[in-house]
Amino acid sequence: MAKVYARRVSIAAGSAAALVCTLMLSGQTAQAAPPSPPSAATARTYLTEIKEQPEGPQDGYSRDKFPHWIDQGNNCNTREVVLKRDGTNVQQDGSCAAVSGTWVSAYDGATWTQASDLDIDHVVPLSEAWKSGAAQWTTAKRQELANDLTHSQLIAVTDNVNQAKGDKDPAKWLPSKASYHCEYARMWVWVKHEYGMTADSAEKAALKKILDGC
Repeated sequence: MAKVYARRVSIAAGSAAALVCTLMLSGQTAQAAPPSPPSAATARTYLTEIKEQPEGPQDGYSRDKFPHWIDQGNNCNTREVVLKRDGTNVQQDGSCAAVSGTWVSAYDGATWTQASDLDIDHVVPLSEAWKSGAAQWTTAKRQELANDLTHSQLIAVTDNVNQAKGDKDPAKWLPSKASYHCEYARMWVWVKHEYGMTADSAEKAALKKILDGC
C-alpha cells in the first residue's frame, strides 16, 4: 500500500512541476482556486459513505508526521506552487518565492498583495486528519495529504483567519464569508472521502445541513 501512495505522490509532484514550468515560461496566470470539488449532489452521496465515528485521540500527533512542504521541482515547494496557482499576476524570483501578485482570500474576501500575509490552509487540518484515521496511515500517505495539489485540500488564505480556524471541523468553524460555505463543505467532504477518513456525528450533521442548502 505504501508503494501505491508513494507512486501517487510522485505523479502529483510531477504534474505540479510541469504546471509551474509552463506558467513560468508562458507568463500566464494560473487558475486562482484549488481544484474544483464535486457537485453538492455528489458531495451529499460521499458524505453518506464517510464512516461516522468519534474522533480518535491526539496522542502521538506531530506535524512532522505529515512531511511538508515538499519539493515540486524547479526550486519550488508545495507552498510556492499554491501561491502561484491561487493568485493573479504572480511573479516569482529565481528561488520560486512570490515577489508580487494579488490574492483574494476565499474565506473572508480580503485582498492581499504580499505573500507573507497568506497561509496555505490544509482544508482538512492535519490534526483533524490524525484523529480521523491518519494516525494509522503510512508516512507516505500522510505526506500525500499534506501536499495534495490534485484535490481541494490546499488553499491560500489570510494568515490570521487560518490561525483562528486551527484544527476545527465544520461543526466548530466555517469561513466568515457565508457564500463560500457550500464550496468549503464540498471541498472538505471530497478530501475526507478520497482518503477514507472518518467524521464524527456533529461534523456530519453540520456538513449535511450546508450541503442540503446548496
